[in-house]
Amino acid sequence: MYVNHNLDYDRDGDREDIMSTASLKNVLESAYKVENDLMRNYITTAEKIHDNKMLKERLQNFAEGNAKRLEQLKDEVENL
Repeated sequence: MYVNHNLDYDRDGDREDIMSTASLKNVLESAYKVENDLMRNYITTAEKIHDNKMLKERLQNFAEGNAKRLEQLKDEVENL
């Protein structure tokens, strides 16, 4: 894949391209909600699986990954 760096929005350091703290916070909070919903879906689905141990375990692992990302996102929002 070829990336044309001349098309990067922040290539010239223009202040118009800078994301405000409020916008960044909104993005991170939206990501938090998505990760939370995914985690809940993985957990509830895993709880309903009784005949496929591997799938159940993978879904639980997905949920654990989401939980870690939730903590990271929470920390990032708090540090803004």
